[in-house]
Amino acid sequence: MSQKCAVVTGAANGIGLAVAQALSAQGARVLMADLDEERGQAAARELPNALFQRTDIASREDCRTLVARAEREWGRLDILVNNAGLQHVSPVEDFPEDRWEHLLRIMLVGPFLLTKYALPMMYARRWGRIINMSSLHGLVASPYKSAYVSAKHGLMGLTKTVALEAADKGVTVNAVCPSYVRTPLVEKQIADQARVHGLSETEVIEKVMLAPAAVKRLLEPSEVAAYVMFLCSEAAGGVTGGAQVIDCGWTAR
Repeated sequence: MSQKCAVVTGAANGIGLAVAQALSAQGARVLMADLDEERGQAAARELPNALFQRTDIASREDCRTLVARAEREWGRLDILVNNAGLQHVSPVEDFPEDRWEHLLRIMLVGPFLLTKYALPMMYARRWGRIINMSSLHGLVASPYKSAYVSAKHGLMGLTKTVALEAADKGVTVNAVCPSYVRTPLVEKQIADQARVHGLSETEVIEKVMLAPAAVKRLLEPSEVAAYVMFLCSEAAGGVTGGAQVIDCGWTAR
């Protein structure tokens, strides 16, 4: 990884931060993107060869500027990790329309734009890795999460399409589909689900989140980052267009 340059979105905490840390530990140069400038700047200062760019993935201009920053700093972009995401839990009939559209902009339109802007640099070197952070909800659905589930299913379609287009140019494209990971996003979901279902937060974890799982625990961000690192490696050169599942057996039923 010592010569590779990467962009990671949603990198101020959770999975994105763990991925940025793993890439940096192996010598890659990392441009970390997030809306949380204070946490993002602090995280980047802790890592060698890391930079931070405040980025709103819902903004076309911010997406273009982020990729342009990588090109300006390094003249290349080898790895793109589309990780930024958010959640809103609500029945469809009560779901705020602007919020629904915003979730799709962050988790589907944003990854499309960043992929579009990054591919020419990858094609020029005939090497690239695009990792889309999907979810088990890119494969199955849960109630009250219509925007998130729709965005993640759409992201799976984008992953497959770009994988086919990019295969003969040395670029692989994969979606990582974890079950619930111990992140701020999931911690907020626990409270939201408790409100919607009328349960305690402990009951939500046991009866809603982990009930379908064979392994009864939350994943750690470092576990997901390790999978991303494999997909970025030369050993994964033949892995593309797939849903890479890390779900504690959630979808085995």
